[in-house]
Amino acid sequence: MSGTLNKVMLIGHLGDEVKMHYFDDKNCVGRFPLATNETYTNKQTNERVSNTEWHNIVVRNKAAEICEKYLSKGDKVYIEGRIKTRKWTDDKGMERYSTEIQCTDFTFLTNKNEQQQVQQQPTAHQSNAQEPSQPQQQQSQNSVVPDGDDDLPF
Repeated sequence: MSGTLNKVMLIGHLGDEVKMHYFDDKNCVGRFPLATNETYTNKQTNERVSNTEWHNIVVRNKAAEICEKYLSKGDKVYIEGRIKTRKWTDDKGMERYSTEIQCTDFTFLTNKNEQQQVQQQPTAHQSNAQEPSQPQQQQSQNSVVPDGDDDLPF
């Protein structure tokens, strides 16, 4: 095979809210940390071990605005993109590197209706009617299509 491939697929939980940066030409960038977990049993101690890996996710323009609107800390999301390493100079003049995932596609996996029911347990004086759930969104090359199926993309 003569070509190369730079593709990342992650399912994880947001570690913080989406941070937006707007530019003069009406473009924007959203950034957020994503946590993925690996759990295994140590064969020597028979102890359950859990490791968390943090990924810096970058989304652009309309996709960033959608993420800012619908995603919040703790939400589960599927991210597809490519790895990009940036080189920059810090305040002390030292060259630094940061590795990011440039998001090209995503699917929200947290069901907002279920999350609202857990957060708002109905009591005697509250109505049992819940607010309409936020639609799950899938973004691919700046087009937004509601995800009507519960099938995961893998």
